[in-house]
Amino acid sequence: MGIMKRISTIFQAKTNAALNKAEDPRQTLDLSYEQQLDNLTKVKRAVADVATARKRVEIQAEQLKTQGDKLAEQAKTALGQNNEPLAREALSRRQAITVQLADLETQHATIVDQEQKLTDTAQRLQNQVEAFRTKKETIKATYTAAEASAHISEAVSGISTSMGDAGAAMQRAQDKVAEMQARSGALDELLASGALTDLSSTNDDIQAQLDKAKGTSDIDAQLAALKSQVGATSELAAGEGTTTADVAPRADEVN
Repeated sequence: MGIMKRISTIFQAKTNAALNKAEDPRQTLDLSYEQQLDNLTKVKRAVADVATARKRVEIQAEQLKTQGDKLAEQAKTALGQNNEPLAREALSRRQAITVQLADLETQHATIVDQEQKLTDTAQRLQNQVEAFRTKKETIKATYTAAEASAHISEAVSGISTSMGDAGAAMQRAQDKVAEMQARSGALDELLASGALTDLSSTNDDIQAQLDKAKGTSDIDAQLAALKSQVGATSELAAGEGTTTADVAPRADEVN
């Protein structure tokens, strides 16, 4: 029994939570306002019914008064004709009408009192409904503004999250570019050093080393030739200087 009660409690709690989540306060307020309008309409209809009953009693009372006045004239006419029994009958009927009029007056007073109470109630309810409508619209406007603000906050939060993700993606892209640049530079250095084979070249690595050694030999040969030329020029200049000294007379010999 305890387990069933707990299950029932949990079910009710979840149901209430789902209903609260699905409920729109603006729709609830509009529904309450419609219900109050229905109640106000019922009260006004009741006022109209009571007013109709009052009018009916008043019409009936007027008719009875007219009949009473007529019976009084008939009784007077009967006495003028020395017909006392007929006059008595007319007065007897008039007396019955007087009793009915008294009852109608009592009913009329009761109906008037009820009509006044219902009219006051309708007026009070009318004021309450108008006040509720004004407050309802204010609450709806406030709720709509709060809802819009919440949506804006959620949108801003989403934009902030997206910007953060975009920033992280941009940083990853920059790191990737830097990595590729470093890798490309390293490959170029390895290709230049001959550690890797340049697949775009038709020569293999051995031929590349041979070409490099040949280039070095050519440079060495050119350098040796240049040295020989420089040395020959220096020796020639030195020989020419010695010959000139031997041919020219000394100063003391000239004197």
